[in-house]
Amino acid sequence: MERRALLSGLAAFGAMALVGCSRSDDDPEPAPSSSGTTTEAPAASPEASAAGTPTIAATIATGLNVPWGMAFLANGDALVSQRDEGTVVRIATDGTVTLLGEVPGASGRPGGEGGLLGIATPPGDESVLFAYVTTGSDDRIVRMSMSGGSLGEPQEILTGIPIGSRHHGGRLLFDPTGALFVSTGDAGNGELAQDRDSLAGKVLRIDQDGRAAAGNPFGNRTWSYGHRNIEALAFDADGRLWAAEFGDKSADELNLIERGGNYGWPDVEGRSDDGDFVNPKVTWGTDECSPAGLAITKSTAYVGALQGECLYSVPLDGTSTGKPKAWFAGDHGRIRSVAVAPDGALWVATSNTDGRGDPAKGDDRILRVTV
Repeated sequence: MERRALLSGLAAFGAMALVGCSRSDDDPEPAPSSSGTTTEAPAASPEASAAGTPTIAATIATGLNVPWGMAFLANGDALVSQRDEGTVVRIATDGTVTLLGEVPGASGRPGGEGGLLGIATPPGDESVLFAYVTTGSDDRIVRMSMSGGSLGEPQEILTGIPIGSRHHGGRLLFDPTGALFVSTGDAGNGELAQDRDSLAGKVLRIDQDGRAAAGNPFGNRTWSYGHRNIEALAFDADGRLWAAEFGDKSADELNLIERGGNYGWPDVEGRSDDGDFVNPKVTWGTDECSPAGLAITKSTAYVGALQGECLYSVPLDGTSTGKPKAWFAGDHGRIRSVAVAPDGALWVATSNTDGRGDPAKGDDRILRVTV
């Protein structure tokens, strides 16, 4: 279904100007690149099958409420968090949707950004689920058992992540050793992102009891800092950590996360000549992307774009990146989460019921995309 043409411009490389006040992540007020250059609008990519071409093979499930986090089980089923309802469902490969339970205290609302966000299971253990939850007083990480096909009572493992009306972060990602990476937003206060002792505006690395993981660079939970709002994390085939980050008015970013790295916010948005800050690998104008999901497979990063209403592919060559390309532009509305299923396909979740989209019949849905 054609919804509307993708907003003008493909990914912009190079310096972006830092500009004044904040914007809502999903409702940007675009500003031009400081370079003054103009790029052509990306054409809507066909869904025809071709070698290396993302192709929508099936609709896995429909009628979902803001599907946000996805965690796959060994048999190919996925656990999916529903942001505003605060529930977790299990979606089988045949599309059967089963409610596992509600996460008490999750505070989400249409048009907002908080609620029940990222979820993850530890490597080799499908009996427990970790979740990132927005409550009335803070953002926090909880752990729940999944015995008997339902969620157990949440156990708090990390509380006190600063909360604001926006910029919650919320993505969870385990590494093979069982350490948990957590993305947090700046809670609308950019100065917290530069405070290495604050939990806001960071990529955190913790153990499964919420303590700082061994080997962290500053002796606390901080792994990297200077982030505005990261909602997407993924490892590449060599174990490098990548993150997609919402910008303010000039540059959404795809970053390669370095241990102890300072990514500049709020002093810098996009690229900088300041050697104290780590530069992004890719930038987009903030009206082109709003990156909320990230998955990496076959040496390609796939980025879900809310404002851009498309799926971007970004070629990866080690630590280098190629030119992004937009797929399914405007066809399915806002794209949020992207995850690699055990069979190698992508599961791509729309986000049209979040209060900022234009829901079609059956939204929200999860699409199966072969690459």
